[in-house]
Amino acid sequence: MANEQKLKKIACEVIDGFSPQLKNLSRDIWNHPELCFEEKYAHKRITDFLQVRGFNVERSYKLDTAFRAQPEGRSTGDGPNVAVLCEYDALPEIGHACGHNLIATVGVAASLGIQAALQSPDFQGKGMLTVLGTPAEEGGGGKVDLINSGAFADVDVAMMAHPSQFNLEKPVYLAMTEIKISYHGKASHASSYPWNGINALDAAVLCYTNISHLRQQIKPTWRAHGVITNGGAKPNIIPELAELEYYIRAPTDTELVVLKEKVVGCIEGAATATGCKVTYKFDPKPYSSLMSNDLMASLYVENSLQVGVNPERDPEKMKKAGGSTDMGNVSHVVPSIHPKYYIGTTVSAHSHAFAQQTKTEEAEDYSLAVAKALAMTGIDLLLKPELVQQAKQTFKEALEAELAAA
Repeated sequence: MANEQKLKKIACEVIDGFSPQLKNLSRDIWNHPELCFEEKYAHKRITDFLQVRGFNVERSYKLDTAFRAQPEGRSTGDGPNVAVLCEYDALPEIGHACGHNLIATVGVAASLGIQAALQSPDFQGKGMLTVLGTPAEEGGGGKVDLINSGAFADVDVAMMAHPSQFNLEKPVYLAMTEIKISYHGKASHASSYPWNGINALDAAVLCYTNISHLRQQIKPTWRAHGVITNGGAKPNIIPELAELEYYIRAPTDTELVVLKEKVVGCIEGAATATGCKVTYKFDPKPYSSLMSNDLMASLYVENSLQVGVNPERDPEKMKKAGGSTDMGNVSHVVPSIHPKYYIGTTVSAHSHAFAQQTKTEEAEDYSLAVAKALAMTGIDLLLKPELVQQAKQTFKEALEAELAAA
């Protein structure tokens, strides 16, 4: 126990020592927002930062703006491989309004702490640290691509943390898929010969209304929200093409399948009623629900309390559904945690106010505290491989429970 605490102290001291550089890293990424799969500046900035500080870095690992980094000079034997994930893409128009500049900094900081523990003569365990740079979380499904390309094949557990209004060790993230819908009608003069036309906009409006009425008969935890992206060219032309885009979400992957079937009925029914043809396409990379690993989450809470990150215990806030993330897909492949953490504001993400908060020193200080908690959790898992096996067992049980509930 004394040795464990000594290693955790080393990790925290290293993170404190790098604090100015880590804050500069966060602000530099904030000042250079890049959309999904275009994160060339952030990719170079982070990989250079890690390489200079003793990591072997594989740039463009599996994807152009992904990377993998591991500490130099340590034979890890047959111990567990603990992955710490970084995100760094931004949102259109409002930049880092989801705080991925902070997520990247938390991942880098936690990795520096774990690296220092691994390289200490007091570390007697076996294991590997892998830092994974995962691009395109904001709708691009970068982690889905990395999973499909085998990036997690040798990973035993994975973790990252996300800025928020709350400290939640097991936040609710919903399974999600996108649907793009096109109705095809027949153009005609809207005043002279309306009977010769088939109105695609009528079909789109009816589809929108159908799905809105569907909400009365779906679970309160399910979500369906969309927009009409194309309603026609001019009022005097009966629209021959109308298009919609929807996101649908549910707490589990199996529930999302049920919701998809119901929404398809709404889509096809609108085409039948108006005489239009319809085509629709679901996102080939849907996001899975987040399945937080109970054992890893409990370790994180124990360690976060030591660095002053107190978990939220208001039942309403604990069960409040958030958005969706491709970390959910990772959590269905390996035991994972994706805690949310408070950064000094009560405003929601994806807003201008949240974007401004993510570049403050207050948010950076909260982030570095969370990085310490993640580093300490990683040290627990590396020192005690039996904990990794327990995490894998709880992971297996959670997967089985989800399937049984289908």
